[in-house]
Parts: sequence; structure tokens; C-alpha cells
Amino acid sequence: MTAHDIRAAGDLEWSIVSGQEMPPRLYDEVVGLCTRAYEEDFAVLMPTMRGSIHVLGSRAGRLVSHALWVTRWLHVGSAPLLRTAFIEAVATDPGRRQRGYASEAMRLIAGAIADFDLAALSPFDPAWYARLGWELWHGPLFIRTDTGLLPTPDEAERVMILRLPRTPPLDLHAPLSAEWREGELW
Repeated sequence: MTAHDIRAAGDLEWSIVSGQEMPPRLYDEVVGLCTRAYEEDFAVLMPTMRGSIHVLGSRAGRLVSHALWVTRWLHVGSAPLLRTAFIEAVATDPGRRQRGYASEAMRLIAGAIADFDLAALSPFDPAWYARLGWELWHGPLFIRTDTGLLPTPDEAERVMILRLPRTPPLDLHAPLSAEWREGELW
């Protein structure tokens, strides 16, 4: 998808842009928005999100809301690997929250990733995502490395999934693993 995929929803104009095609000025806007929203330096985190596809909500040419996905390969128990759209950096400008912008970004993502096997994310607020149809994973979490599985301590991370048209039956209590990556593992 490219920046040509634009539609208006509410009072924002939305576009979907590949991170590789994003102009430097827009990339800097995304990093600035995420840094303000999370109160964390996204200039360090954003480069670790390789192959990202961004959903951008703008008003009067100014970025107001954002979310992205990257492709990851999740493994449930001993089933085949699942091509997963892993959602990251769901952010709205702090002065424009509580207007439904992040919810609209998540709805746009859900429509854009229908050809994936699964969607997943590591939530800050599980209740917020649950109202959008996301389910909390209850089984143990692992990161796959070259030397085996690295357990994720129960209290360190939570993962939620969104079933898509291609999602096979899942046991939410089975072990779940993702490949190791630079930056945040989940």
C-alpha cells in the first residue's frame, strides 16, 4: 500500500504508507508524535520496526494519530507458523485524545491486514483493545532464538490477538512464541 490509499473518516484524513516510502519530514513527524504520546524517545525505537506499514491520521496537514504494523511469525504450540501483522506505536497527539482517532486507526488496520493469518500486539491497556475485539493470550510466552526458546516472565509482557478471516482455530492457553528481534522483543 502507498500514500495514495487515502480516505476521510470523521475530521481526519487517513493514509496508509510504507515506512520505506515515507518522506523524511513525515518520518520525523511520526517519531515526534510517538515520542510525545509515549513520553519515550521513539527516535531509538522506530528503526527497529523494519518493514513497517503506517496508518496516519492528519488534520489540516498535521499528523494527529498513528499506528503501524510489521510482519512477524508467531508460533502457537506445535502448529505451523502464522504470518502475523504485529501492531505497534498506536499513538494520538496528547491534546487530541478521547476523540476516537486511535480506534479508527485500529479499524483501518484490521481492514488492511485481512490477508494475514493473525494480528497481535503487546498492549498498554488490554481493556481498550478488548472493546475492539482483541483477545488476551493466556498461555506462556516465548521468544525464539538461535539457541532455543527464551521464556518471557509472566509479569513482563502481555500479548493480545485479533482473529482475521484466515486465522485457524487457536488455543489461547497454548504456548506462543515470536522470533527474536532488535529492540522490544514483544
